[in-house]
Amino acid sequence: MSKLIKDGFPYVLYTKQTYTSIEMIKRSEEFSQWMETRRTVRDFSKRTIEPEVIENLIRTASAAPSGAHKQPWTFCVVKDPEIKKQIRLAAEAEEKESYENRMSDEWIDDLKPLGTDWHKPFLEIAPYLIVVFKRSYEFDHNGKKHQNYYVTESCGIACGFLLAAIHHAGLVALTHTPSPMNFLTGILQRPANEKPFLLIPVGYPADECWVPDLKRKPLSDICVWI
Repeated sequence: MSKLIKDGFPYVLYTKQTYTSIEMIKRSEEFSQWMETRRTVRDFSKRTIEPEVIENLIRTASAAPSGAHKQPWTFCVVKDPEIKKQIRLAAEAEEKESYENRMSDEWIDDLKPLGTDWHKPFLEIAPYLIVVFKRSYEFDHNGKKHQNYYVTESCGIACGFLLAAIHHAGLVALTHTPSPMNFLTGILQRPANEKPFLLIPVGYPADECWVPDLKRKPLSDICVWI
């Protein structure tokens, strides 16, 4: 592969498959229609998944852009049943407190069509939990602290890549955000520079899996051309 040195840093020539306008319209429409079938699922099967699949999903997520290419994320994959049980108990404790004392009446009303409450059995049933941690800083091999940039934005984009990859693989997921999530740092023994960002159960849907009949906003409500 050809390389070029610019300002003392190596560059490689970017090449990519190009398509005709007709092909681009077709590909973009097909992908849009496929992603339209993606749903958040709370009823999981215990059916196992090859670890290689999970590794490939995380490789896809790590292809996301990040501030100064710092890649400020850690994807912690939890398979151990005992650890999943600990996470469920801690998450349910926080969720129970939120539903009973922290959340506004409006918030609870907005959640009613989704059928959610503080019980989170999927945290034990799903074969894998992917816990995404954001890394606000790093230490080099000399112990010197280095700042990361746009950490929240970078991790958000990576999680979007991850959810798309999960759907593409034929699996389902749930974006779970128990608040606060600090218990994950302790249970998973993560270092001080990592903070919990998102908890994503991943697996197959249960044999009988019902989801709310939700409608997405039309393009006219979410897109403005200027």
